[in-house]
Amino acid sequence: MALQFRDHKILQTQAKVDLFTIVFSASEGAAEGELIGQLVADMLQQTAAKDLSGFVAVEGDVLAGGVLFSRFKLPVNKTAFILSPMAIATDQQGKGLGQALINHGLVALKAQGVEVLLTYGDPNYYQKVGFEVISQDFIEAPQPLSYPDGWLAQSLTDQPLLPMPGKTRCVDALNRPEFW
Repeated sequence: MALQFRDHKILQTQAKVDLFTIVFSASEGAAEGELIGQLVADMLQQTAAKDLSGFVAVEGDVLAGGVLFSRFKLPVNKTAFILSPMAIATDQQGKGLGQALINHGLVALKAQGVEVLLTYGDPNYYQKVGFEVISQDFIEAPQPLSYPDGWLAQSLTDQPLLPMPGKTRCVDALNRPEFW
């Protein structure tokens, strides 16, 4: 059976929470797995549908990966989202699935009129799907960054990304210092 990308709403919340908990526990330890699993649960339960988009990779009835995008308020009048979090099942990693899942999300977000996409993570990984490292002077993060080199963004339009100084805001579930 072929791998398919679908809207995250096709799966029960617990299946998605379990995926993120297992993946982050395997790579970062049990405490991080629980933290990210709870983040996913909170995002799915507390974030308004208009402020949350996400996709899963499934093969038959097996969940292979998931990514969430949530609204991000900029100090300028542009529609923005942030990619966070993302997880690929341990046995599926290294096959390009994560990049394919992100690229699927990029197409969907562009179609929804999203103009700017941000993320916070490994620049070596996210630059492969069009993100650029930015500074806090370019676009301010909503919380202090523990790893400033991991602050990334990309334009989802044909216009280049320009500095947008001023306060920003993410959805409440993500707006906690331990995620930054």
